[in-house]
Amino acid sequence: MALREHFPEAGENYQDGESDGIKYTLVFGGVSLEHSYDMIRQFLQEEGYADIPLPKDVDELRLFRHPVSRIKQILLFEDNGYCHNPIKILFPLDRRKKKTLYLIIFNENAPDHLLRFHSLLNRKLERGK
Repeated sequence: MALREHFPEAGENYQDGESDGIKYTLVFGGVSLEHSYDMIRQFLQEEGYADIPLPKDVDELRLFRHPVSRIKQILLFEDNGYCHNPIKILFPLDRRKKKTLYLIIFNENAPDHLLRFHSLLNRKLERGK
């Protein structure tokens, strides 16, 4: 069954990725960045996410990468890569991992899904106090 139809429970091993029941993370490390991105595109197709718009190729994906900055704190608060609900394709903060991409898929059926995807859940909780 496709991941979109049966989101992995917390701790459940699925395709060597990690799930906490809210988000599922999988690392793709191919022989090149292009190969890693192609693997992600294929994975998303097979797992029921074919309707999610993606950058047309790795050159377009690179446009979503944050420029190198001496101020690493900025990257602690922003995603370094492409985001379109419910997926994020992120570049590693370690620039030495030039062939690696991280795929994060959020559980669309989880409570407060959109707030979690946009990292706004903590703000909601703070305002509710």
